[in-house]
Amino acid sequence: MATLEKYEAVIGLEIHAQLATHSKLFCGDAASFGAAPNTHISPITMGHPGTLPKTNTKAIEYAIKMGLACGCDIEKDNYFARKHYFYPDLPKGYQISQHTTPICVGGKVSIKNSEGEKIIQLNRIHLEEDAGKSIHDISATDTLIDLNRAGTPLIEMVTEPCIHSAEDAFLFVTEVRRLVRWIGICDGNMEEGSLRCDANISIREKGDTKLGTRVEVKNLNSIRNIKKAIEFEIERLIQITETGGTIIQQTRSFDANNDTTFSIRDKEDANDYRYFPDPDLAPFHLTDEYIKNIQDALPSLPNELKETWKQLYSLSDYDIEQLCEHKEEADFYIAWTKQTPHYKAAANWILGPIRGYLNESKHSYKMLTSAIPYLVQLLDLVESGQLNFSVASGKVFKAIMEQPQSPLQFAQSHNLLQSNSTDEMSSWVDQVLAQNTDKVEAYKKGKKGLIGLFVGEVKKISKGKADPKTITQILEQKLSK
Repeated sequence: MATLEKYEAVIGLEIHAQLATHSKLFCGDAASFGAAPNTHISPITMGHPGTLPKTNTKAIEYAIKMGLACGCDIEKDNYFARKHYFYPDLPKGYQISQHTTPICVGGKVSIKNSEGEKIIQLNRIHLEEDAGKSIHDISATDTLIDLNRAGTPLIEMVTEPCIHSAEDAFLFVTEVRRLVRWIGICDGNMEEGSLRCDANISIREKGDTKLGTRVEVKNLNSIRNIKKAIEFEIERLIQITETGGTIIQQTRSFDANNDTTFSIRDKEDANDYRYFPDPDLAPFHLTDEYIKNIQDALPSLPNELKETWKQLYSLSDYDIEQLCEHKEEADFYIAWTKQTPHYKAAANWILGPIRGYLNESKHSYKMLTSAIPYLVQLLDLVESGQLNFSVASGKVFKAIMEQPQSPLQFAQSHNLLQSNSTDEMSSWVDQVLAQNTDKVEAYKKGKKGLIGLFVGEVKKISKGKADPKTITQILEQKLSK
């Protein structure tokens, strides 16, 4: 294995996110995934002579949303350009993109690695249309072309070459995927190609400021593959350098079967794409009012919620990270904690029994929202000691989910409320100790961990009605004699 001690990796990422619009960027063809090949196409998608494209304003709105979420400067005067190159699945013979005036300039994305918070600087975010798809593994003799995806709206996020490890690249793409899903502009499904990444990788000796010869690994379609491809390339580039070889600037692809990359083609330093403003698309101007309306409609972003919850709710970093993983879950937590002061307990319920229930039932948080008043009551019963947590989460919660009803009434009708009778609990303790005389002796000789076993046995006898805290106190008193 080559060593990284002498070298520093320099990585820049290009992320393409397919915008979740109903139609394509310049025509009304459907942009949805999964249709039969070449059914979401029209003369405009195909670029037939005499057709005129029209810009999808929702795509512009979504691009601005992402730019604002990343702290970019929004370019007010915009136009689209034609980018000319040949590719079999590019029906017009050019791609409509942005060149001189990307709609979003600068910006940053914050990640948290093992050393703490780190800022990944963005160069730009621009709008462009997607190409079609070449399929090589259906026919033994031909490449098949599906143009359904051609013309779907994309944003391309381009970072500065400021990432220095595969782990940071992994964390950055993970955060971008969460962000596009959070603000509702992309489903982030990498398997379907909604989110794709190209990685530009080079190495240099530590302390050097000059960039080395870079390679580009194209179309990485999972976050795991991004990390594996970058790790492999860093190792490969170091080995070439250490053995006196010459690094060739080239485009490569990733083989997920063995976690290696392979060369597709050597790449020149510059490409003559012959950019010029698209003559069929009018330039567009964004007003301050339009941008402000989009800004005002943005939801609270994960980093904002994290800070608020840390200050107001005293949640742990782990709880906060988990609750901010998905917007639906965060929204549910916000709605619940508006009606209960038990902030930590609500977090524990979401990260435990509620997640388990939703995974098992395939239901959504949207369905669960109507049950919040009952969940508030259920939380009060547990936190006041009237209901055991395991009984509440195992029996009462499921009953509420099956049939909305008062948790108190259900617990009462099924004799599930915890006993407040010290005499009754003392009687249960006496039964357990009498049945476990050998373990009582072991406890008195120093095996204090057996207290948990005694508590568990009392819970069984009481059928969950015994308060564990009170039982523990009674046990400790009796066992100390």
